Amino acid sequence: MDRGTVGSAQSGRLLVEVREEGPSAVVTPAGELDHHTADLLREPLEDCLAKGFKRLVIDCSRLEFCDSTGLNVLLGARLKAEAAGGGVHLVGMQPVVARVFEITGADAVFTVHDTLEGALTDDSA
Repeated sequence: MDRGTVGSAQSGRLLVEVREEGPSAVVTPAGELDHHTADLLREPLEDCLAKGFKRLVIDCSRLEFCDSTGLNVLLGARLKAEAAGGGVHLVGMQPVVARVFEITGADAVFTVHDTLEGALTDDSA
């Protein structure tokens, strides 16, 4: 598999790493995703889509917090990926982050995986 690094962005509370894994872009936000840091995730997601990645895998295993603004960033990326014939897969959500998705019902519109390997081998878009 290609494991090339595409890029990263950082602030004091959120670090975002992006790498290629075959046909997928794996995006790993680490820290707190909220109103103040949402653009640090939005921009790399939009860049991946602009580069032709239709399948985005968001590795949430290092995401400590996600508010409604962060959730909206992920929902927006999902809509754009699906419009391009792809999708957004979420991996390794911590309980505090998973709870936000459960409360809002957003867990029903994303494909959620327990492991990164499972997300990368899933044949769906």
